[in-house]
Amino acid sequence: MKLVRFLDQHTICYGKLVEEIIVEVKDPGPDWCSDRFVETGRQFEADDVRLMSPCLPSKVICLGLNYRSHAEEMKHSLPKKPIIFLKPSTSVIGPGEAIIYPTQSRRVDYEAELGVVIGRRTYRVGKAEALDYVLGYTCANDVTARDKQPKEGQWTYAKGFDTFCPLGPVIETGIENPELLTVRGYLNGSLVQEAPTSDHFFPVAEIIEFVAGCMTLLPGDVIMTGTPAGIGPLNPGDSFEVSIEGIGSLHNTVIKVK
Repeated sequence: MKLVRFLDQHTICYGKLVEEIIVEVKDPGPDWCSDRFVETGRQFEADDVRLMSPCLPSKVICLGLNYRSHAEEMKHSLPKKPIIFLKPSTSVIGPGEAIIYPTQSRRVDYEAELGVVIGRRTYRVGKAEALDYVLGYTCANDVTARDKQPKEGQWTYAKGFDTFCPLGPVIETGIENPELLTVRGYLNGSLVQEAPTSDHFFPVAEIIEFVAGCMTLLPGDVIMTGTPAGIGPLNPGDSFEVSIEGIGSLHNTVIKVK
């Protein structure tokens, strides 16, 4: 099942995407378990509505250096424990929305990633049961002001700017094994990133166990699982696409605002 959030005139709605038709469902409220998505009877052509980020997380938890290929690219050794940092909810945008190139930066990078969407309250769960708490998976882009990362000595500032967390276009609930996917990134139509999620150093279940041992994850929260090798700069006017088999493609363009 592919779940979406969309705008019907001025109202935010939820739905199931079936080919090119959105079947509206009731607002699931605080419990995002998939059996709570009840159809309202209304349908929309997907091209007639504006898709939004498929969820609005209270927090986005990101992993650094979780692909072996990316750690090698950055000339870092593999971490002994997951490296995590946060993106604020204000960084989240949906498909088709613009990534704003901040005036503070001279180098902004793309990072294509798999996003894990939490379905129910999660705290202190073991890796054996961790995937039971996942609603589904989405495409994500961990946009980064790369020149601010080493200067600030920590990652949240470089990665927390408004619009720096594109998510979407859907939450796919039917993926049984998140370690059997392929993440691709396309800059202006050219393939620049490609790797199987089996290259994860820490698989999704272990990531959830680690994060939920520290903080409570709420329905709609997102964990971004790291990026493959091939990162590079974005410039105003560029288009970037994150594509993950079985989920879909997330497109965003870059603009600069004075």
